[in-house]
Amino acid sequence: MNLDFSSDERRFREEVRSWLRANVPRERSPRDGPGARAFDCAWQRLQHDAGWAGIAWPVEYGGRGLSLVQQMIWYEEYALARGPLSGVCFVGLNHAGPTLIHCGSEAQKRDHLQPILRGDAVWCQGFSEPSAGSDLAGLQTRAQVDGDSLVVSGQKIWTSYADTADYQELLVRTDPDASRHGGITWVIGDMRAPGIEIRPIQTMAGMAHFSQVYYDQVRIPLSNVVGQIDDGWSVAISTLAFERGTAFMAEQVDLAQTVEELIDYARRHPGPGGRRAAVRDESIALRLAGLRAEVAALRAMTYASVSRALREDTPGPEGSIVKLYFSEVKQRAYRLAMEVLGAEGLELTPYEVKWTQPYLRSYSASIAGGTSEIQRNIIAERMLALPKHR
Repeated sequence: MNLDFSSDERRFREEVRSWLRANVPRERSPRDGPGARAFDCAWQRLQHDAGWAGIAWPVEYGGRGLSLVQQMIWYEEYALARGPLSGVCFVGLNHAGPTLIHCGSEAQKRDHLQPILRGDAVWCQGFSEPSAGSDLAGLQTRAQVDGDSLVVSGQKIWTSYADTADYQELLVRTDPDASRHGGITWVIGDMRAPGIEIRPIQTMAGMAHFSQVYYDQVRIPLSNVVGQIDDGWSVAISTLAFERGTAFMAEQVDLAQTVEELIDYARRHPGPGGRRAAVRDESIALRLAGLRAEVAALRAMTYASVSRALREDTPGPEGSIVKLYFSEVKQRAYRLAMEVLGAEGLELTPYEVKWTQPYLRSYSASIAGGTSEIQRNIIAERMLALPKHR
């Protein structure tokens, strides 16, 4: 791939940088559901009204129709400006929206894509179940065709922002006699439909954006099926490819910025024992240098992913390499941050927000979106053509 940016791309970067400097909110998103939704959606609406939403989405669906390289530039500058995480808007912008663009009907695109970009509609993901997390093909939530509707009963878990969402990308089993990967259907679920019960789950990081969701004879119109009935696995693979491919690009750039901040902190503060700057501890210095090299490698992998995506409509299994590497580097970075902070990491200081809470959340990085073991299987089977593990 060509790693040189064109003059137009450099001008675009300056335009992005200037707008972000003037508009990135300085306050943090509230931690409660309604407050988080109001903050995140208002920020998404501001980006939309200024022409910064859906940079690489097609113009006919509300985007700007620019290149993935320009999308990457936006993510890089956004992370450098310390823009807030997309929060409640993440699933719509990075999962549901791209999946509908690729697999949805024209009516589904018309009804849902622009509300996602404007921040008017919040989505959540209904994939994982108590007995079908990384083994997604083992899902058991049932849906039976009844006239012009699907009637859904079952349970989902680890559903981010279910308590504030309007819609859900939902996987259901429509043919219990089909093969594990057959008989699955991808549908648009209305989270306000009768028969849905939501129970929030609080994590050890103090976050409560996960929920269990129960479905008791919930009726979903057949017009909400994306793709074909019983062919939802192929649609789900598209969703997961977007998640593991370009969806976390902003977080990857943000991680590089975090590593630089940690290096700066280690230069200015004493390390374990308190006698000298943390960076003068040989072990810490070597690990910091290793992290800087790893985030540089991660950036190169991301650039390669963008280069491939320019030639392909849907990210391929290569996204699993980026997802796997990102998860493990992220955990190493925040683990080292806690060692450098020492006892300060346990206090209610700015570091609680900057490093302690992300450290606690980092444990989920190698689980969410498919465990590291699943990613290794995908790499082995789909890229290296190795035999399936038995």
